[in-house]
Amino acid sequence: MLIYANAMHHLHHGRQEMFRGRLVPCVEVPQRVDHVLAELARRPLGEQRQAPADGLDAALLTVHAPDYLQFLATAWDQWLAIDPANAEYDVLPSVWPVRGMRRDIVPANFSARVGLYSFDAGTPLTAGSWTAAREGAACALAAARAVSAGEAGSALALSRPPGHHAGAEFFGGYCFLNNSALAAQVLRDSGCERVSVLDIDYHHGNGTQSIFYERADVQTISLHGDPRTEYPFYLGFADERGAGAGVGFNLNLPLPRGTGFADWRAALATALDAVTGFAPQALVIAVGVDTFEGDPISGFRLRSADYLDIGRDIRRAVGSLPLVWVFEGGYAVDEIGVNLVNILEGFSDAA
Repeated sequence: MLIYANAMHHLHHGRQEMFRGRLVPCVEVPQRVDHVLAELARRPLGEQRQAPADGLDAALLTVHAPDYLQFLATAWDQWLAIDPANAEYDVLPSVWPVRGMRRDIVPANFSARVGLYSFDAGTPLTAGSWTAAREGAACALAAARAVSAGEAGSALALSRPPGHHAGAEFFGGYCFLNNSALAAQVLRDSGCERVSVLDIDYHHGNGTQSIFYERADVQTISLHGDPRTEYPFYLGFADERGAGAGVGFNLNLPLPRGTGFADWRAALATALDAVTGFAPQALVIAVGVDTFEGDPISGFRLRSADYLDIGRDIRRAVGSLPLVWVFEGGYAVDEIGVNLVNILEGFSDAA
């Protein structure tokens, strides 16, 4: 396994997010990656490489809108241009274009532009957000290129901030650039006719679904908390099967809060059956470990030992299929390294 870790991830460090009418400390913190790296040092599973950024800008344009990328690249400078004192505060949106409002005109007002390109007030944009997100995307790009070139059977993009909630032209859910979607598109552009994206994060991969929803060449599957009660709420229902050419190529498997490993594992088996039925030439797994019983913002009841079985189940189902792992959520920081590496170790042991 090749491992590409985001060396710039610590530059994104949100100070506060909005939660139930209060500004609270962010739960998406740099220590998430630090703990994974510490566990990988204790249990080495592959070669760690630096991710080159050549071709990244062109690759990002295959999954994100140009005006959105331009906004992310310049947002912090725009924020400081309003008032240099803004350096003491993160950017959070306060107004959004909802039903009946226009989205086709980019506002001159900065706060309105933030709202145009976002969908929640829980994703602070900081001085280093663009640099960190871009480097995380470079990790996904490098991992997909390495797998497509046959340099390794699998590769991990240890990216942060996460990405699966980011759409073609919006951020939210701690996500700015959709690393899983980027990896899938790179695999397609490298010659794979069909690619599957399997999202096992606690929260629905709404951004990934929206990017590929009308396409038949990229299958999207998400196993997650029921959106009737769980974030991101407005997408991820079982009746969302795709649109246009993409009908039948999107599968959502929502589960109720409190789901334990036996039921979760049965849903994973359904997801893996769908993957093998699609017969992709490569697989991307958006791997979040916020399914853990101790996660502070989630509601499943998986235990650390269960993640070994997850890795084994995936390996037994997909065999030697080229695979890119993309790190997403998981907010029980002390256990995150053990849980993620358990998946990877279980996958490796089952080979």
